[in-house]
Amino acid sequence: MSTFKAPKGTYDLLPPDSAKYLAVREAIAAPLRGSGYGYIETPGFESVELFARGVGESTDIVTKEMYAFETKGGDRLALRPEGTASVLRAALEANLHKAGNLPVKLWYSGSYYRYERPQKGRYRHFSQVGAEAIGAEDPALDAELIILADQAYRSLGLQNFRILLNSLGDKECRPVYREALQTFLRGLDLDEDTLRRAEINPLRVLDDKRESVQKQLTGAPLLRDYLCDACKAYHEEVRELVTAAGVVFADDPKLVRGLDYYTRTTFEFVHDGLGSQSAVGGGGRYDGLSEMIGGPALPSVGWALGVDRTVLALEAEGVELELPATTSVFAVPLGDEARRVLFAKVTELRKNGVAADFAYGGKGLKAAMKAANRSGARYALILGERDIEQGVVQLKDLESGEQSAVGLNEIVAELESGLG
Repeated sequence: MSTFKAPKGTYDLLPPDSAKYLAVREAIAAPLRGSGYGYIETPGFESVELFARGVGESTDIVTKEMYAFETKGGDRLALRPEGTASVLRAALEANLHKAGNLPVKLWYSGSYYRYERPQKGRYRHFSQVGAEAIGAEDPALDAELIILADQAYRSLGLQNFRILLNSLGDKECRPVYREALQTFLRGLDLDEDTLRRAEINPLRVLDDKRESVQKQLTGAPLLRDYLCDACKAYHEEVRELVTAAGVVFADDPKLVRGLDYYTRTTFEFVHDGLGSQSAVGGGGRYDGLSEMIGGPALPSVGWALGVDRTVLALEAEGVELELPATTSVFAVPLGDEARRVLFAKVTELRKNGVAADFAYGGKGLKAAMKAANRSGARYALILGERDIEQGVVQLKDLESGEQSAVGLNEIVAELESGLG
């Protein structure tokens, strides 16, 4: 028994459950790869200032949840709490926006870290797949990303999720709304921290999950009533394009999301089978983020979908993913010569794309066959001295129990045919 355990709020991914997570990542990434998105990978830690500027100093992520530390060289770094700021930083640093083909379309997959109160669906270490389209202001891009996320979830067999959609306006109309909302909030009975947050970014207060705050927000001014004509037209085109694609959504005028950089289109994917942590993913447009972190004006849009929560959503719906067999063939040698011959056949099977495993450790027949059954393999290959003399190997169907002798030189073709 190890004296060490996984840190509080984290988890280990172990077989066979880890196969679900791999399948979910693949399903989310597949529509992106087919739509012009290239893979990007960024460091697990970045400058604290990158997240303070981009995510927002008034957000819980920056004020309470970041794992920040100082290096021996005096640098202030943080484990990444989200992906967008890192991806945009990397794209700017590599001058991808200067290559002449905008938008720059990128997708990523990785681990993220937030110091939160652990509960089901909320961890201190979690996994996301994300997508960003950088450098173009086009309602079709916003719609594309919503449609691709919907497609990914549908491909997994997920059905009981909802898409919530809103517009947060832009630098022209949001200041007017901000002032109206601040005036409203100053008249409420709020604690000092919440009032301070309202002065920095009043939209954060709308995202406050505490019932004591939410019940006071009845009658709060809604951003949709303050949208300028350009934002109204933009949002309506997004809605029309998503609708035309057959994707169902619900308008949610109170949807804010937890990051300061969002503008205009904002959306969230929620699943009611997850309890209080109902969001399985979300995103939106962040037209000013590039300038916030020192880059040029690059209107952009993106999303991140939680792998952990998607797996929980699938379990809540009772969806069983069709996962490829880890092992299709299990080889059982009886004796040293059989071990050498059969190991060569296993290597040949693997080269031909057949998932094959081997009875390592010199197990006897009984123990080796138990291992074959536990492996989930469809077939067992059993080779003894007499079989070698006759140039055959015993092929046993572990489902039916049938066994037959097959020529050693024919076994690869036989298995390829039998496994379809």
